[in-house]
Amino acid sequence: MKKVIQLEELAMFLLTIYLFSRLSFAWWWYPALILTPDLSMLGYVAGNKWGAIIYNVVHHKAIAIAIYVAGLVWQNEVLQFTGLILFGHSSMDRMSGYGLKTFAGFKYTHLGEIGKK
Repeated sequence: MKKVIQLEELAMFLLTIYLFSRLSFAWWWYPALILTPDLSMLGYVAGNKWGAIIYNVVHHKAIAIAIYVAGLVWQNEVLQFTGLILFGHSSMDRMSGYGLKTFAGFKYTHLGEIGKK
């Protein structure tokens, strides 16, 4: 089952690359900014609870979709790009085994404990 989920996340990640290619940004913007959602880890400075809340909001796919759709509605490519980066990053994370965080600490996710085999 894990491989099926990883393939599904890969497909979603590739979809964001395709949708990005339809925007007018230079190609290098996508790889340059794909890791920026991880800045939300700084929320852990305020503790596990706030860290998890901030991290999960930034990595929530429904929020990413809402931002992308808002960009479509308002014909705003910056919003579309922001939504694609958020969605693509979240797909990339989940494909790699990193999930949404619990209040127990950064290494505890909805996909299991990070680093535990």
